Amino acid sequence: MSHSKTSERIQPYAQAAGGLDSLKSTTVTLIKEKVPGSRYKTLFHQNQPDGFDCPGCAWPDREHTSTFEFCENGVKAVAAEATSKRIGADFFARHTVAELLEQSDYELEQHGRLTEPLAYDAASDRYLPISWDDAYARVAGHLKALPHPDQASFYVSGRTSNETAFLFQLFVRMYGTNNFPDCSNLCHESSSRALPQTVGVGKATVVLDDFEHADTIMVFGQNPATNHPRMLNELRAAAKRGATIVSINPLKEKGLDRFASPQHPLDLVNGGARISSLFIRPTLGGDFALIKGVAKRVLELDDAAVAAAGERVLDTAFLAEHCAGFDAFAADLRAESWPDLAAASGVPFQDIDTLAQIYAKGKAVIATWGMGLTQHRDSVAAIQMLSNLMMMRGNIGRLGAGLCPVRGHSNVQGDRTMGIEDKPAQAFLDRLRDVYGFEPPREHGLDAVDTIKAMLGGQVKVFFGLGGNFAMATPDTPRTFEALRNCDLTVQISTKLNRSHLVHGRDALILPTLGRTEIDRQKTGPQGVTVEDSMCMVHLSYGINPPASTQLRSETDIVAGIAHATLGGGKVNWLGYVDDYARIRDEIAKVFDAFYDFNARVAKPGGFHLTPASRERRWLTPSGKAQFIVNALEKDTPIARARALHGDRLMVLMTARSHDQYNTTIYALDDRYRGVYGQRRVLLINREDMARLGFADGERVDIFTVWHDGIERRADGFRLVEYDIPSGCLGAYFPETNPLIPLDSVADVSNTPTSKSVPVLLRRAAA
Repeated sequence: MSHSKTSERIQPYAQAAGGLDSLKSTTVTLIKEKVPGSRYKTLFHQNQPDGFDCPGCAWPDREHTSTFEFCENGVKAVAAEATSKRIGADFFARHTVAELLEQSDYELEQHGRLTEPLAYDAASDRYLPISWDDAYARVAGHLKALPHPDQASFYVSGRTSNETAFLFQLFVRMYGTNNFPDCSNLCHESSSRALPQTVGVGKATVVLDDFEHADTIMVFGQNPATNHPRMLNELRAAAKRGATIVSINPLKEKGLDRFASPQHPLDLVNGGARISSLFIRPTLGGDFALIKGVAKRVLELDDAAVAAAGERVLDTAFLAEHCAGFDAFAADLRAESWPDLAAASGVPFQDIDTLAQIYAKGKAVIATWGMGLTQHRDSVAAIQMLSNLMMMRGNIGRLGAGLCPVRGHSNVQGDRTMGIEDKPAQAFLDRLRDVYGFEPPREHGLDAVDTIKAMLGGQVKVFFGLGGNFAMATPDTPRTFEALRNCDLTVQISTKLNRSHLVHGRDALILPTLGRTEIDRQKTGPQGVTVEDSMCMVHLSYGINPPASTQLRSETDIVAGIAHATLGGGKVNWLGYVDDYARIRDEIAKVFDAFYDFNARVAKPGGFHLTPASRERRWLTPSGKAQFIVNALEKDTPIARARALHGDRLMVLMTARSHDQYNTTIYALDDRYRGVYGQRRVLLINREDMARLGFADGERVDIFTVWHDGIERRADGFRLVEYDIPSGCLGAYFPETNPLIPLDSVADVSNTPTSKSVPVLLRRAAA
């Protein structure tokens, strides 16, 4: 599986996102994955009432009864599951773990589907077959032997269903801990911590229909063409009817410029539709200052309107009836310095004014954002500032307007709703106590970053991964590897081989599971599972493909089996839940009032909406109002301190996905829209920065983190690529650059790794 250097090239991409190249890419993917032709029909059942929910992104469906909606990366996710390639005991008999560690993440992905449970054998450095019962007993034995339940930590991926997540959290809390690191800790935790303080609920206040009524859409820190391509259909429709779309992002992403929808044949011949009418390009880490600058300018526009006896810019009725803290917020804005805001944001006043004028003219404004806004030190403050800005004009809780954090994986939001939370609400724990007759642990547990620290320190001895690829999704890669290897047991529930299986504890298990596309047949027949998308719609889906192996078990089945082996069946009939997942949904309804009549409501095409109180202008905050929060512009930051030491040699790095990637899964080695082919160790850099630092386009450099703890963090051999990126900023792919992110470089409040603002230095690589 070696990769030829001759296929490596940089070739700027001139076409619109989508289009015929998307169709060609999916054809190549289906052939490469050796997907049988009989399974091509699977693609037409994505997100359909008689099919399955795509295992990829959490963008909602326009209508579950609609015709096939093409999504290039959704096809890649489905093809990865539907592949005919298999690996089992015979594969591991040919390969030691040490040998497999030498392969790239892309090569590991290409081996295909795992087919049987496996246990690590230290003597041979290989994984050997183990029966399911013996695997469950081994996990139970380790858990029971721990002096305290807090010495185990239980990671959850965003592709886990509501049913599995609910059963998993119940098992772990009955075992005795709240150690629930999850993928949200690494991506949208800042949204989940910021929004409850401002609007009372950490979820979107919009539904998909609102996009039909918005006249202005501000897109912060997102790359929809790669991360949630179906969003582009909504933006295309909005742009076609005259809505103003603004992209706020250091990178001018292709999909937010032009998009040729494969659903619209004319787009394929006329170059597609223009999406954004304005691009605002903040420096990395400049979002808070930019949004605060827009809010300050909106306030100035309102002051001018008052002076001229004109129409107010602020929604004074909304502020009077629904908001608290506005006067203090306004005073803070007036005191803020324009030079400081412009310098910190990297955006000149003229552009801030333009954005403020667009926002002030909008009658129905939606603000959406992704990880470009959530993975900075001040990300919680930035999202609270965005809430403040939207509240200034009443753009929350009315048609065509609202806040829209766009989650990444298909059920990352549903996992949190089901209780996958290291800091659970006491009312939720009370409900578990009352329904199940046990006293849940009350102390806050460990999130992802703190779990790594606890494994390093020996406080956590068992790591359990319910999906995902923890070793590669997390920061400070060498330290994360050391942490996992310090465990007595690591358990990974997975569909395909990844590096987390190879960076393991002294004892290790690989438990292969069904994919979302596969038929999950239990005693009462095929089972459906539910997910909650980014806009709070809960819907049911069924797999349609035969399982990749007769030995595969569903995630729900595996969790129930381990729970039964660990806790027995006296208090909860774990195994009975597996017979019919409707029984789990009945249990969910007992714990969560919003899930009343769960089975009946989810049986309807499209499911049902978990309407957040904030959408109805009910504010679940201490004041009972939408709360304005004052946050100062911080000047003494790690980046500022690093720049004081190194001057203009200091650069700031953001990590990002390539187009042929979903989270840590590498489908191929191209990033078509950025013009990168056949390679991943590239570093996007501004032309003037490259010249100023004495480098040339195509030259190889090593990257070093500037941090205060004395640990050398480096990533070597990156090819410089001249790119349209703001001065002082760099872009590169993860997980290749995760070693550069210090474990304690995290967002205030949310503890999310600062993957979008890493202070670094570049050195010319050795020949």
